[in-house]
Amino acid sequence: MAKTKKFLKLTFISLLAVVMLAACGTEKVEKANGGSSEGAKNALEAIKERDKIIFGVKHDTRLFGLKNPGTGEVEGFDIDIAKALAKEILGDESKVEFKEVTSKTRIPLLQKGDIDAIIATMTITEERKKEVDFTDVYFEAGQSLLVKKDSPIKGLEDIKKGTKVLSVKGSTSSQNIREKAPEATVLEFENYAEAFTALKSDQGDVLTTDNAILYGMADEDPSFHLVGGTFTDEPYGIAVKKGEKELLDELNKALKTIKSNGEYDKIYKKWINEDFSK
Repeated sequence: MAKTKKFLKLTFISLLAVVMLAACGTEKVEKANGGSSEGAKNALEAIKERDKIIFGVKHDTRLFGLKNPGTGEVEGFDIDIAKALAKEILGDESKVEFKEVTSKTRIPLLQKGDIDAIIATMTITEERKKEVDFTDVYFEAGQSLLVKKDSPIKGLEDIKKGTKVLSVKGSTSSQNIREKAPEATVLEFENYAEAFTALKSDQGDVLTTDNAILYGMADEDPSFHLVGGTFTDEPYGIAVKKGEKELLDELNKALKTIKSNGEYDKIYKKWINEDFSK
């Protein structure tokens, strides 16, 4: 009888250990997936509980996202759109935080959970849709060329063998120019500020990216202008983690509201001057 009790006790302890190990394994899986044993919050719920939305934005892109050295604040079209969206979602445009991203770092930072969404001159592409979900288009851009006003380059047809084209790592522009002008030499930089500095110091003949970003460079230095019109469609979208449908729907709803109530047009006119190709 004593042996039977001892056997049952050992069996019970063994079963208990198995159950505990299984529970620990489940908890680890849930944590790895960003959840908890009590059920993970979706991104929108986390934002509303935190009462703040964290956007990844550019710090080096004039007119869209540029850090003002005098105030330390980031300013631009993307920044004002983000504030307007925060006002619609959380009731106050100040309930927003901005973290710096580049074309190369923005998706990894989103996937890590450091930011809730990306609003950073990010073109919607089929390739990127495999990694993130995009809102409706919030800005229609197109790739163009920036040169000195006395440059012989007047359009894409003038970019030939020996032409040095400057671009930014991780951008669709870098890929596009290789397809459109395969004989050109493409030099890539970490960000737009570095690329524009290189153009001004004659390290290249032409800089290419979305016309919206080039507008900012021409605004900064009138000795440069855009040439050749646009040769691609570059629709900008706000990116969120894949599967965060609630947040995506809320952002789209807010975008629709600011477009219908005139706030979007007000922000557009404040920042975008399309007269830089003269």
